[in-house]
Amino acid sequence: MTMPANGGADRRTDSAPTALSSTPVSAGNMDANGTVPVPVNSNYRLRLSPKKDHKPENYEDLRSEFSPQLFSSLERHLPPNLLNAPREAKFKHMRDILRRYWNEGERSRVKKHSLYRERIISSYQPLYRELYELNPSSFFVPSFINAFMANDDVSRNQSIRNIMSEPVPGVFTFDMLHPDFCAKMLAEVENYEKWILETKSATIRPNTMNKFGVVLDDFGMEPMLDKLIEDFISHISKIFFVDVGGYALDSHHGFVVEYGFDRDVELGFHVDDSEVTLNVCLGKQFAGGELFFRGVRCEKHMHTESQPEEIFEYSHVPGHAVIHRGRHRHGARPTTAGNRVNLLIWCRSAVFREMRKHMKKFTAGWCGECQRENREMLDQAVAAKKEALMWNGIVRLG
Repeated sequence: MTMPANGGADRRTDSAPTALSSTPVSAGNMDANGTVPVPVNSNYRLRLSPKKDHKPENYEDLRSEFSPQLFSSLERHLPPNLLNAPREAKFKHMRDILRRYWNEGERSRVKKHSLYRERIISSYQPLYRELYELNPSSFFVPSFINAFMANDDVSRNQSIRNIMSEPVPGVFTFDMLHPDFCAKMLAEVENYEKWILETKSATIRPNTMNKFGVVLDDFGMEPMLDKLIEDFISHISKIFFVDVGGYALDSHHGFVVEYGFDRDVELGFHVDDSEVTLNVCLGKQFAGGELFFRGVRCEKHMHTESQPEEIFEYSHVPGHAVIHRGRHRHGARPTTAGNRVNLLIWCRSAVFREMRKHMKKFTAGWCGECQRENREMLDQAVAAKKEALMWNGIVRLG
C-alpha cells in the first residue's frame, strides 16, 4: 500500500497493544501437554537494540502467516527473560506481537493470498530458473559485489559508502544490476504476464497506485529477494537508515511496475508502506519518468511545504538503483516515450514498528519538519538566553 501525500492515508490504523503482565516464562511453566504457555496479556516489550551475539532459532518448520526469517530476526529483540525460553514459547510470543498489525479480516486475507501464491507457484513454469536463486556474479555489476567483499564491518561499510552518491540528503544512488540480469528479469515478467492471460488467472497488482505490474513474491521470487535483503540491502540500511529500523529489516514486498504506452504514465506524490525502499530501473527504452523527491516527513507533517534543499529530481538509468526511506515523499513524472520498467522492494521492520509505539518523539531524528521545528526552538531559546544575559549586564552596570 502507499500513502498519497495529498490525501488520506491508505494504511492500517492499529489499536494500542493490551496491558502486559510480568509473569516470566520458563521451563517450569509447562502445562500438562509439555508446552510452555505465554501469559495471556504478556507485556514483554521488545528491546530497541538487538542482542547481536544471540543465535536465533530456526522457524522454517513452523507454519504461520509470517515469514520464518521474520521470527529469527525478531528473536534478537526479545527481552532477556524470553531469549532462552523454549522455541515454542518464543514463537507464540512473537506471533502475538506480529498479529497486532492484522485484524481478523486482514488475517483471513493473508491466508487467502498464501493459497493464491501456492497455486501459482505450483503451476507457473519459469522462463529463467536461475533468477529464483540469488547469484551475485550474474545479478550484479562488479563494483557492487566488490563493495561487500571485506571481511570486517568497518572496511565493508567504507566500501559501501564509496560506491554511493547522495545527491540530496537521504537519497542514495549507485550502480547495481548487470545488464544481462535486467534483460532476463524483463523477459521473465513478460512470460509471467503472458501465462496469466493464457490461463485466465487472477493477478494482484503491486499496490493501490500502480495498475500495471506484478508482485515478484507471488510467482516464486520471495526466497531470492529475502536473500538479497539479508546479504546486501540490510548492510546498506544499517549504515544509512538505522533511525527508521534499517538495523532490523525482516520482511519485504517485492514487485515490478510498468510505465508507458497502454501502461501507467506517472505516479502521484506519496510515501511508501516501508521503512526502506529500493528502486532499480530494469529498462527499456524510454523518455521522462523522473523521480521527484520532496523531503522526509512523519505523519504529523505529511502535508507541510518542502524546503529548497529537499527538492530533487532523479533520472532513471537501467541497472542503476536509488534507495531511500519509505517516508521520503516522492512521485514519478510522466513517461513521455517508450516503456519504463522498474524493480522495487519495500523493506519493512516489524521490530521498528513495534518499538516506535513505545518511543516518545521518535520522529524527531528523521522527519525534516521535526528537525526544523527543533532548530527553531533551540534558536529561540539561545536568543532568549542572550537577551536575558544582556539585560542582566545592563542592570549591573547601571
